[in-house]
Amino acid sequence: MAIAVGDVAPDFSLPAQDGSTVSLSDFRGQKPVVLYFYPKDDTPGCTIEACSFRDSYTAFQEAGAVVLGVSSDSVESHQRFAKKYNLPFQLLSDEGDRLRQSYGVPKTLFVIPGRVTYVIDKEGKVRHIFDSLLNAQAHIQESLNILRSL
Repeated sequence: MAIAVGDVAPDFSLPAQDGSTVSLSDFRGQKPVVLYFYPKDDTPGCTIEACSFRDSYTAFQEAGAVVLGVSSDSVESHQRFAKKYNLPFQLLSDEGDRLRQSYGVPKTLFVIPGRVTYVIDKEGKVRHIFDSLLNAQAHIQESLNILRSL
């Protein structure tokens, strides 16, 4: 079952590339969260998306938001990807795709993990969902527009 706008976002605890464990509940009552699911580290579309989030990171900070990227890649893969592109936000390892499944992120052509971004407010409610595998850069502007309206 897919998560819809207005639903409470499912909590999670996943390992990040810096060795920490990140939980959605860490931010509840404090900051909105931009949770973006992407197919694979260091592939063309995912690199464009990650670097676009990086290039707009100051705007996300000004909006008071936390950016979290999620894929099924290992922590080690995330470490290499984050270092290579100087990514200032956490990449979470969802090996086994349990979080992806709990959010209902669809696969494209039944094979490619989807590219979906969730904007979650301070209270933990999903305020916006943007799903576009091919338009990776649009995820950033969509998220900022919603954050600015919260």
